[in-house]
Amino acid sequence: MGQSFSGAVLNNTNKPLSIVKDVLLPDLRKGQVLVKIAFSGVCHSQLMEIGGHRGEDKFLPHFLGHEASGYVVSIGPLVKKVKIGQPIILSWIKSSGAETGGCDYICESGNKINAGPIATFNEYAVVSENRCVPMPKGIPMDVAALFGCAALTGGGIVKNTLRPKKNSTLAIFGLGGIGLTALMAAKNYDLKRIIVVDINQSKLDAAIKFGADETIDASKVNPLKHISKLTNHKGVDYSIDSAGLTKTIEQAFSAVKLNGGISVFASHPKFGNKIKLDPFELISGKKILGSWGGSAKPDHDIPHFCKLYKQGKFPIDQLITKIYKLKDINNAISDLASGKVMRPIIKISA
Repeated sequence: MGQSFSGAVLNNTNKPLSIVKDVLLPDLRKGQVLVKIAFSGVCHSQLMEIGGHRGEDKFLPHFLGHEASGYVVSIGPLVKKVKIGQPIILSWIKSSGAETGGCDYICESGNKINAGPIATFNEYAVVSENRCVPMPKGIPMDVAALFGCAALTGGGIVKNTLRPKKNSTLAIFGLGGIGLTALMAAKNYDLKRIIVVDINQSKLDAAIKFGADETIDASKVNPLKHISKLTNHKGVDYSIDSAGLTKTIEQAFSAVKLNGGISVFASHPKFGNKIKLDPFELISGKKILGSWGGSAKPDHDIPHFCKLYKQGKFPIDQLITKIYKLKDINNAISDLASGKVMRPIIKISA
């Protein structure tokens, strides 16, 4: 197409992202959509990729990012789901529509940049049709970006996987975007008690604001002993881990009750790490499940959580404490890694 744009590129693991300004827009293939990115969220998944914690990265250099809001600029042949000019939400989780695989970008310099079916740390993105969901009306563009991953994963674990029963108890380990959206979703159920666990006091304070009944600072007390005490030594009915550590996955599993307790984790510890579980706890009726994006169906779940947001029952906008410019994306990544922010938002080209 000739037009060039800017984007943040991972050239080498354990190195800051590089801003390139001469990326050329490729021609669209069947099932592809060209999107002007407005805002992008930054997830711990990107921290894992940047840090090389997912094992060997065979696709360097490449674009990153997997949740965003934006506008449709053009559509490839056979695309029917979205229209030119339409505001949309982008998600890494597959929905209806064509799956076209990755996209190769070429810079004016001749350098090649890889990208998967979705990338959002760039002013423009060629994405598969099935990563696009029409944006419900009444959602601010910056907030909309969070519905592409955080809301679907955290909220989806509660809505689609746990489906908690009335008067049940829940413990959430890790209060990043996924843990806090899980808390928001859980508040729409008639639960007896929600306990949250973290080592960051500001996040524990935020959890109280979002409706948690009990907070546990795991840097000061043993969370398992405290949960046992709070539940008359029975354990909770459900637990969620989103802290991304083998230790917290193990703790979340141990925190649920025998004979029916369910623990779900949506985190991915460093490549090669293994979790250790007591077999007796498993044969005593506990269950542990991994969650792939909250088992979400974006075409249905994004409108669902957007509706709750507009009703004041899913205050995901309060996760946004700072909005960064694209040129400052490495600061956003650093702030997320250090726990200074709950969910960084990058203003790309809104």
